[in-house]
Amino acid sequence: MGNNVIMDAGQIISIYSRLILGAFAAFFAIVLWSKTRDIAWMLIVIGTIVAYIEIICSILEMLGITAGSNMFIGSVSIMAILLPALRMIFIIAAFLVMIIRRYRHQ
Repeated sequence: MGNNVIMDAGQIISIYSRLILGAFAAFFAIVLWSKTRDIAWMLIVIGTIVAYIEIICSILEMLGITAGSNMFIGSVSIMAILLPALRMIFIIAAFLVMIIRRYRHQ
């Protein structure tokens, strides 16, 4: 945990913008989740929340805070593999629900 991380202005702006925009997306997703019971929208909401978790984990890893606690496959942490895949799985599932719903009504 003793990594000295020196960041330039671009990295700091990148971190703050990802955190702030991700927080807004997750907040609005949670608000939507409380207002809807539609499975497709719920899957999009879960995908958005997973995306925010992905942002937080990648920033913690970049700062060296979680570097020793992650398991790796080669040089890539398992979280860096699983979280993007999980996010896409939820979004794909939401689109499939919408496609199936559309074809059932025709």
